[in-house]
Amino acid sequence: MVESTEPYLALEPGVRAERRAIDETQSRRANAGEWDRYADEYQATHGAFLGDAGFVWGPEGTTEASLGILGPLDGKRVLELGSGAGQCSRWIRQQGGHAYGLDLSHRQLQHSRRLDEVAAITVPSVRATATELPFADDSFDVVFCSFGAFQFLADAEAGVRECARVLRTGGRLAFSITHPTRWMFPDEPDERGLTATQSYWDRTPYVEVSEDSGEVTYAEHHRTLGDWVSLLARHRFVLTDLAEPEWPEGHERVWGGWSSTRGRLTPGTAVFGADYSAIS
Repeated sequence: MVESTEPYLALEPGVRAERRAIDETQSRRANAGEWDRYADEYQATHGAFLGDAGFVWGPEGTTEASLGILGPLDGKRVLELGSGAGQCSRWIRQQGGHAYGLDLSHRQLQHSRRLDEVAAITVPSVRATATELPFADDSFDVVFCSFGAFQFLADAEAGVRECARVLRTGGRLAFSITHPTRWMFPDEPDERGLTATQSYWDRTPYVEVSEDSGEVTYAEHHRTLGDWVSLLARHRFVLTDLAEPEWPEGHERVWGGWSSTRGRLTPGTAVFGADYSAIS
């Protein structure tokens, strides 16, 4: 096991960071609890940046309106994985799409219901996991997640397989994640985050553990760019887009380990877009 030489930002008292193996059940339990605890702070801190009905792909602020990764949305059935408060799905509904949300966190879905009322745009949502989608085969034209679901899955294979199952032939899958090269560096927004401290090829998950109980309270999983491309290909997805948004001039917002100091030199976000073909 290779342990990070620097802890992630803002660890709570009594919590330690490690790199160690964790299975899907443990990961799901930990992240559901973490997002229930963190949802209020997350929405208070980042809600204005995200917008009540806004679609940004990552901390750089790059929007779907500018990238167009999802393609035409009018009349399409769209599923958002890790939908949180439903901001992206609400924006899709403004574009004429029929968007639905899915999230592990009960508290995040309560925030989604709150914003439904504020924005007067309702996003029907369900509490579930991306590895066991509660939808019929061939149900959607588009499945996506913006920094949700995929990097929190121990079993990404199951997640991509489920996306293929619920997508119609010719459907679209898109997702954004922390850029895989970021895993070489400490998660710090200043110059400390610019010095590589561990191997890009070390896929050992990052976890946070309660000192008192020994329980994992948060988990995040690393895969290389090649891992993601191969995984998509195995499930009959054809990669059409891999965007690496540049840090915008004058954008000085700090979001965890994302900052202008790092963003001007190295990518922080990767956005994948792929078409699905049920015929091999």
